[in-house]
Amino acid sequence: MDWLSLNSADLLILDLMLPGVDGVTLCQTIRKQSNVPIIMATAKVEEGDRLRGLEIGADDYVCKPYSHREMVARVKVILRRAIPTTDPIREETSSTPFKVNQEKMAISVRGHTLDLTPVEFRLLSHLLNRPGVIYSRNDLLDILYDDYRLVSDRTVDSHIKNVRKKLQSHIPEQEVIRSVYGRGYKYELES
Repeated sequence: MDWLSLNSADLLILDLMLPGVDGVTLCQTIRKQSNVPIIMATAKVEEGDRLRGLEIGADDYVCKPYSHREMVARVKVILRRAIPTTDPIREETSSTPFKVNQEKMAISVRGHTLDLTPVEFRLLSHLLNRPGVIYSRNDLLDILYDDYRLVSDRTVDSHIKNVRKKLQSHIPEQEVIRSVYGRGYKYELES
């Protein structure tokens, strides 16, 4: 508990069977001082145990054994709800020519709506939300495909190429999705 009072966490994965203090008590203590998302990960699989974990404040309950992919997917879902990455509608400002509408899955540039596939929309809206942040191909694959299909990391290059082409007709004077050699891609407008 001392660690949590001195540090911040986006999410906790908590086992019910811990040495010294049980997970139920620890979860209740955490809930008294924090709303940090908690996933219970435990070998207790009975319905009563699962219900108790959720009733005391856990956001999700995962029974052991579980796959790493399942845990990552559950973490992503909870973080997506707890830490929204974008506003439903972000208006165009003088610093950016883009307007993003998450609800309609639409992005317009200088008043023209782009004809984007769902994957292209997720890619561009994510980059637009974090200007200057460099994303590796693997980072972008995690964002683009939350069903964990097997795709090559070079698939990202193809999506980037398509988005760039669609942007080029509306912003021909600059390339807003930039390649960072050996690292990945980022969104950045020229000053």
